[in-house]
Amino acid sequence: MPLPIVQFNEPILRKKGAKVSACDAALRKLAAEMVETMHAAEGIGLAAQQIGQAIQLCVVDLRAVEPDFDWELNGARPPLELFMPLTVVNPVITPEPGGEASAYEEGCLSFPRIRGDVVRPDAVRVAFQDGDGHPHTLRCNGLFARCLQHEADHLNGILFIDRMEKDSLAEIDAELKALKKRTRDAAKK
Repeated sequence: MPLPIVQFNEPILRKKGAKVSACDAALRKLAAEMVETMHAAEGIGLAAQQIGQAIQLCVVDLRAVEPDFDWELNGARPPLELFMPLTVVNPVITPEPGGEASAYEEGCLSFPRIRGDVVRPDAVRVAFQDGDGHPHTLRCNGLFARCLQHEADHLNGILFIDRMEKDSLAEIDAELKALKKRTRDAAKK
């Protein structure tokens, strides 16, 4: 059963996640519930803060998108079907040296129907653990890199609107105010 997704203006979205110390059955169950929730919401990534938990855990699944990106997992290039959905625990993301940055329109499951341009590095290296606690290194670019950066930002209490240029943010100001009001009103019930 999908979990409720926290909407913008809930304080948990601004909370930095605690490092995960135990990759156990409870964590794997939570990750599986997050994957189900992400799929039900037709998303490609979901962070623990978005389901009300401030821990360093996110899930990603890019199998449904056109793979116009490259990846290398632990020095190999396995098919996406072999490792997606991907459980990412305690990620450390580093932009690839000499890489470019570009703007791309992003959305977020905590901001229904709100989208805006965000500038991010095009290629990154991610050190993380899987749900069993095994360490991995992933190099990727394009949408894969962007998705991981977006979710890792959530784990650190940073939202995609924080990364937008002022003019992009101004374009969605009315929508953000309306969402804040809906969230505030829902909390009163």
